Amino acid sequence: MLRFLIGRVVKIVIILFAITVLNFCLIHMAPGDPALVMAGEAGDADPQFIEDLRRQFGLDQPFYIQLWTYLSHFAQGDLGYSYRQQAPVLSLILERLPATLILSISAFVISLGLGVLAGVVAAARQGRWSDSLISTVALLFYATPLFWMALMAVLLFSVTFGWFPAFGYETAASSYTGLARAWDIARHLVLPAVTLGLFFMATYVRITRASMLEVNRLDFVKTARAKGLKPSVIQRRHVLRNAILPVVTLAGLHAGQLVGGAVLIETVFAWPGIGRLMFEALQSRDYNLLLGVFTVSAALVLLFNLFTDLLYRVVDPRIRLA
Repeated sequence: MLRFLIGRVVKIVIILFAITVLNFCLIHMAPGDPALVMAGEAGDADPQFIEDLRRQFGLDQPFYIQLWTYLSHFAQGDLGYSYRQQAPVLSLILERLPATLILSISAFVISLGLGVLAGVVAAARQGRWSDSLISTVALLFYATPLFWMALMAVLLFSVTFGWFPAFGYETAASSYTGLARAWDIARHLVLPAVTLGLFFMATYVRITRASMLEVNRLDFVKTARAKGLKPSVIQRRHVLRNAILPVVTLAGLHAGQLVGGAVLIETVFAWPGIGRLMFEALQSRDYNLLLGVFTVSAALVLLFNLFTDLLYRVVDPRIRLA
């Protein structure tokens, strides 16, 4: 296990460096000049002022020197300085990261929990009306655009019924502390987390159902039935345990996508996470901040994948880590 963890950590570091170099190249190939954006916001289009801005932030240097400077700072844990927000990139990301993690993890738990449960029920009731209903609802959530679902959730559950706040992370200018603040954040979290989770839940329902039905036809399940074991025991101990592996694989991939997919949800619900931070950085051509968000997002995806590999071992001890 220790050798596996060390090997994966080394691979993660190498992949992270490769992703950073690739992102740096792609971002600098994109059209737009950050110095022009800053000069426009300052209301000064003087060429000398624009040239001074380029010199101040190193934008006048050749590409390879900018890349080497960035990588040397990156190796020391320094993600650079946001010339748009006048603050270190790492501190800006760390300030927003908890909100994104809360949203992504909540959506992940909702989608995986409800998806596996609904998939098991659908497989157990194959061909019945409940199976058709679950499959239809799952297909409906999968086919519905995420932004439309988010807007309808706001319109229905916030504007019409008034059950949950429509926007934000917590009540503005509130003096909540402790459990009262946690409850306030939880109420703001419901709509964005459920909206983001429902899209991925649909996939888990279909994968779990198909995998359960496939395992149900295998010989060892027939043998368990012949031994007279209860159907509930067969489903839980023999079928679900083997059928869950494809779901775990997919969940590991989706866990990373949830961080990226949160950009749209954070924008619609005004959730102050790194998704909105990335959107703001993109609009203002804030290269360092954009690169920092990309790098942290990539690191989260790699860590989620490592966690998935470890989870394989827990789900099925027969699997060897290598």
